[in-house]
Amino acid sequence: MKIEIEQSSFLSKEINEPYYYILMFDGEASFSIDLVHYDCKGKSLVFLTPYQLLKWHDSTASFINVLNFHGDFYCIEYHKKEVACNGILFNDIYNEPFVTVSDFIYEEITSIMQRMKKVEDSELDYDNSILKSYLQVILALSSKEKQVKMSPEVLESIGNADILRFQQLLETHFLEAKEVAFYASKYNLSVNTFSKRIKKHFGKSPSQLIQERIVLEAKKLLHLTFKPIREIADNLNFEDEFYFSRYFKKSVGVSPKEYRKEVGISIVAK
Repeated sequence: MKIEIEQSSFLSKEINEPYYYILMFDGEASFSIDLVHYDCKGKSLVFLTPYQLLKWHDSTASFINVLNFHGDFYCIEYHKKEVACNGILFNDIYNEPFVTVSDFIYEEITSIMQRMKKVEDSELDYDNSILKSYLQVILALSSKEKQVKMSPEVLESIGNADILRFQQLLETHFLEAKEVAFYASKYNLSVNTFSKRIKKHFGKSPSQLIQERIVLEAKKLLHLTFKPIREIADNLNFEDEFYFSRYFKKSVGVSPKEYRKEVGISIVAK
């Protein structure tokens, strides 16, 4: 199955699969993604990338709309010119993995999902391009909503803008600097004080963010290139591919080899 749309009671099971997920509901919810806790309320959409671990804790929503698709069905990197959702909806380690939307957007996306469900359930042999077009609209609407929520003005209101510079430092140095002490030294702070400030702003410790950024790069190389795992480990400055495999599996739940097999290699790599 390359794409699946369903409406169900609020999930009690865990999700940890090789698909992109969009979960849509109206109500209060408490959940964790990759062991990071989140709370949200209102009309919300949650976004998961392949092999992110989701656990529901509590919710007042009576049901959710669930849409999942495989990268072979719709490659978010290949279609980035049409919809810039990579790094905004998916693969964004710095911001919350959900967005609260207006009544209008919520009703619009609900309507599109219902139409997709009719196409998916139809006995007629519809072309996949119809479902892809619907999915593209959902991603475009969601991306626009999240970008508005994370405008520069909103970021400034979070607090000390200088702390937010950590994101730029991490993007520049994550390959060679895997220790929190390196980043703390840039602020002339102790590791403990620096870690508390970063967690206050991002909801994650700097060590978590460093690990997630390394793993995100590993996922990109596994999915978007034909590079052998040994070369990927070398590109990420690991001592050897075995240490890299253990590091990756501890974070993702599957080995790099299994991840590439299940998620596949993108058309972008060809």
